[in-house]
Amino acid sequence: MVRLTHTLYHLSSPKTSNTMRSLLLSRLSRLSLRKPPPLVLRQLGGVRFLSKTPICHIVGAEPCGFTPRDGEIGAREPDDRTGTIGASNGWVATLKDGVVCLQDDLIPSASDSAPKRISLPPLETLPHCQTQLVTNVAMSSASPDEDEDCILAVKFVGPQLSLCRPALGDKAEWFNIRITDPGFFSSRVMYSRRDKMFSMPGSGGTRTGSWDLEKHRDKPKLQTWRFLRHPEFVQTEWGDIDTCYTTEQLVESRHTGDMFMVKRFRERNYDEGDRMEEKQIMVFKLDGDEGSRCYNGHGDAIYTEDIGDLCIFLSKSEPFCLQASLYGNFSNSIYFVDDNGNGMFNYKFEYSNKKYATYPAPYFIPPQSYLNAYV
Repeated sequence: MVRLTHTLYHLSSPKTSNTMRSLLLSRLSRLSLRKPPPLVLRQLGGVRFLSKTPICHIVGAEPCGFTPRDGEIGAREPDDRTGTIGASNGWVATLKDGVVCLQDDLIPSASDSAPKRISLPPLETLPHCQTQLVTNVAMSSASPDEDEDCILAVKFVGPQLSLCRPALGDKAEWFNIRITDPGFFSSRVMYSRRDKMFSMPGSGGTRTGSWDLEKHRDKPKLQTWRFLRHPEFVQTEWGDIDTCYTTEQLVESRHTGDMFMVKRFRERNYDEGDRMEEKQIMVFKLDGDEGSRCYNGHGDAIYTEDIGDLCIFLSKSEPFCLQASLYGNFSNSIYFVDDNGNGMFNYKFEYSNKKYATYPAPYFIPPQSYLNAYV
């Protein structure tokens, strides 16, 4: 028997309509019934219009006396052969025995009675590559079951990037790309709707590479970035940051068309079980005119503490960016959740809020209106 517990948290808007509350509770029930662990979701901000579902993330998952099924969020296999490898646009990707499956588990409007599952062809491993460890997944559309132009990208640790059109069914096949630059081996991939390409930052963020299934499959579009301006820290603060574990992610704003590079600086707290803790987050706006967007082009990565009426969401899902005022979230903010913590950085008020806990399924759930924007 599945027992559901739920809690609603509001970061800004104090009220949620009865209609929206019923929708969210229904969504909570569906998540719990379709996945053996009961889930606790946190709602991030209010919803301005009833046509918009809230942004949520899963804050708890506990087994209810039986073993989670293969591929379910929260499932843990001792041999690590089955597991969730990422999520994009509400679709969760799992990997077992070389087969990637897509599930519509995190789509607010998905059917309770007819959940969608897409099983893709077995992966093909390029020579001297591996297809067991994955950095993340990204998709070009929110309809991999219907849109034949929708492409799923799976980025593996190492040289291999694999692309597939899930909606082709039995005709679907993997297109495998070998990345030659080791600086991209551990990078996370995202889809740029503006450029219609999959992009990822290289180590250190000084370069980005972009791939598609047309002219840039074998010869990526490369961009070199010159970092302009940095925050004003005292020398000791820069010394602390230099010792941190640094990662870079790309995220695009559909509202403004801007591309941002987010640099996260984390350090290990040996007094708290060796957990990784957020030290600093920096945002750089990537500014390169059309003339420089060519092979080995150059552009400026401009440090900013003002991204306007936007908020960025970072998790194990593909990152996304929203117009904050439409969803009752704090503008000029970065929200994040990972395995052992969640928090928010607000640059306008120089405010940060961090909570450290274990999150077995650290995925942000995009609002339905964001997913509908693909249609």
